[in-house]
Amino acid sequence: MTHPSYLTLYRSGELSKRVEEAIKMLEECRVCPHKCKINRLAGEDGYCKTKRYAIVSSYFPHLGEEFPIRGYRGSGTIFFSYCNMRCVYCQNYEISHLGEGKEVKPRELAEMMVELQELGCHNINLVSPSHVVPQILEALLIAVEMGLNIPLVYNTSSFDSLESLRLLDGVVDIYLADIKYLSKEYGRKYSKVKDYPLYAVSAIREMYRQVGPLKVDERGIAVRGVLIRHLLLPNNISTTDRVIEFLKDIDPSMAINLMDQYRPCYKAWNYPELARRVSQSEFSRALELARGLKIIDD
Repeated sequence: MTHPSYLTLYRSGELSKRVEEAIKMLEECRVCPHKCKINRLAGEDGYCKTKRYAIVSSYFPHLGEEFPIRGYRGSGTIFFSYCNMRCVYCQNYEISHLGEGKEVKPRELAEMMVELQELGCHNINLVSPSHVVPQILEALLIAVEMGLNIPLVYNTSSFDSLESLRLLDGVVDIYLADIKYLSKEYGRKYSKVKDYPLYAVSAIREMYRQVGPLKVDERGIAVRGVLIRHLLLPNNISTTDRVIEFLKDIDPSMAINLMDQYRPCYKAWNYPELARRVSQSEFSRALELARGLKIIDD
């Protein structure tokens, strides 16, 4: 059995130090690229609307992820409420925009992790974690002491700060990273954030530096590495050609899931260019562009 990297950091005492560093980041919050500089420890909230403690919408064994993530017994998924992006086409807007869920203290979050492990999940899958890295590390320390010993999946939009990601070096074994578009204009228009390509490119390079290419065990289940998700949007709003070129520059055989399940949701109907599904020809073109990459299906 492959043991997750965070156990080594725990035994050396480094994990405790990382928790202290991360919690300090909340005093003048710089956890994500927004750098709101508000005091979340004092109950203030910024762009992500999350104060001292994380808000969790739900947690359960997820059987709908890519096979290397879900395996045979499911991925132990924890959905964090709110997000540091505001994608107008978000399919989970009730969670990411409206914040459905409840605030959880560190021990409660740790207990969720351990419960998912006891249910037989292959990993702990942290969904929309970019704004709650300190809270995750704080809970992880408790969870390890309770017996947690399965890999962590950091399931992110890639709008992450390098400072937070470096605190996760040696903690996260699997990065499940979405890359939306490599257009600053589209990031601003459709996700309501500044400089999305700049941060996403830097973040994915750092993730790859930490864990390298996707590696699976003899059952085909991920144990380490980066798996990229790229949601195709109509009219090439997803700038797929640029995305593929960037990924091939990092690793010509990067593992990627090219997702064609986009459907207009939430506020997408206000944007005519987003008000339809992706065509078969658009999907076929994306597959052709991705030739050489390692295509992972849902």
